[in-house]
Amino acid sequence: MKYSVLLLLIPFIGFSQIPEKDGEIKKYVSEVNSDSLKSYINSLVSFNTRHTLSKINDPENGIGAARTWVLSKFKEFAKNSGGRMEVYLQQQDIQPDGKRVDQVTNLGNACAFLRGTDPDDKRVFLISGHLDSRVTDVMNRTSFAPGANDDGSGVSAVIEAARVLSRSKFPASVIFVAFSGEEQSLLGSKLLAEKMKKENVQLEAVLNNDMIGNAKAGETGEINDYTLRVFSEGLPYADLDKKALGLRNLGLENDGESRQLARYIKEVAEKYVKKLEVKLIYRNDRFLRGGDHSSFVNYGFPSVRLTEYYENYDHQHQDIRKENNKQYGDLPEFIDFNYLRKNVAANVAVLASLAKSASKPEQVEIEVKELTNSTVLHWKKPKSGLAAGYYVLVRETDNPLWQKKIFTKELSLKIPLSKDNYIFAVQTVNTSGNVSVPVIPAIAK
Repeated sequence: MKYSVLLLLIPFIGFSQIPEKDGEIKKYVSEVNSDSLKSYINSLVSFNTRHTLSKINDPENGIGAARTWVLSKFKEFAKNSGGRMEVYLQQQDIQPDGKRVDQVTNLGNACAFLRGTDPDDKRVFLISGHLDSRVTDVMNRTSFAPGANDDGSGVSAVIEAARVLSRSKFPASVIFVAFSGEEQSLLGSKLLAEKMKKENVQLEAVLNNDMIGNAKAGETGEINDYTLRVFSEGLPYADLDKKALGLRNLGLENDGESRQLARYIKEVAEKYVKKLEVKLIYRNDRFLRGGDHSSFVNYGFPSVRLTEYYENYDHQHQDIRKENNKQYGDLPEFIDFNYLRKNVAANVAVLASLAKSASKPEQVEIEVKELTNSTVLHWKKPKSGLAAGYYVLVRETDNPLWQKKIFTKELSLKIPLSKDNYIFAVQTVNTSGNVSVPVIPAIAK
């Protein structure tokens, strides 16, 4: 009997009562505006350089002026939040490191924290981009470094998400961050990730946006204005030595928390954003490069990098110049603002879906004490939020994406599929159709 037929034998209890899309999220997605994004990027470019080692006291030029401007935008949007959005600069003086910092530097992350409406819901979801920019020489802090795409596009996503979502009333909290120090070795993100780890913040997802506005490949001229890449680690960097044996035994090398988040992003973004494909890249990041999500990965937080399909190396990490009639440098004229709008809309849809959902089911387990050709899963209710039911997700072990969803209102389910042949997960779903990130079951004790 074929796999799909087997699943047809399982009742989809109350499935039709769950809406396919949340009307509130559809509204937020429709409000993402390409003109707003263009205005943000033009403002960021106007600071001449946003290099981490540039001036912090000049009101018009340098990283200090840029981060003050980002904070001003956050404060403007905070007026819509009913007092729930706190705007602040996380800062710390850092010492020369003999590498990419050659002077005492005031490092500052521009942050806005949108507090959730449920005091019992401790979940936090984070969207980020990096504010700093550079030219060819990573230590050059004075030359014109517009950073329109790298990473003005990511910061514009953060600002626009803050604008659109400032009126929301999600049970969980969202933090919007423009990091400094990315080009100097991920300094700002390390600062925040370390703080969150020390304070035991329940950070459940980091969406790091780094270069999401270029659609044209430099070498070939080929254009892709419909695909957004999401990089995610498979095996967890944090505590891998402790987890490796269990991952190997269960065949979960492709099912770390960051990989589950990436699958979630693909499903939600493609559902809400027209003419967008999310391409999952099974690597933490690109070759020879790095991004701020890695700081959070290193501390064990589920974190991914969202980035354009093609990178144009003529327009990143380059001095502004013309050679042989070719323009080099990261200028606004090379951004596809409609493509950028779709990528920002994807972020908004995912953030809203995560923050509106009930929390993940607790103590998800799989029974393995008996040799059977069926599978028994059981779990407990989420700590926060009301679950209308649960989806049990199923996929074959060699399939990268979930293939079937089985809806139930119960806290256990017996499935006529062998646990040896399939991978399972459970997620909560609420009455508005928003789902938690899936949880892979542990072995029942």
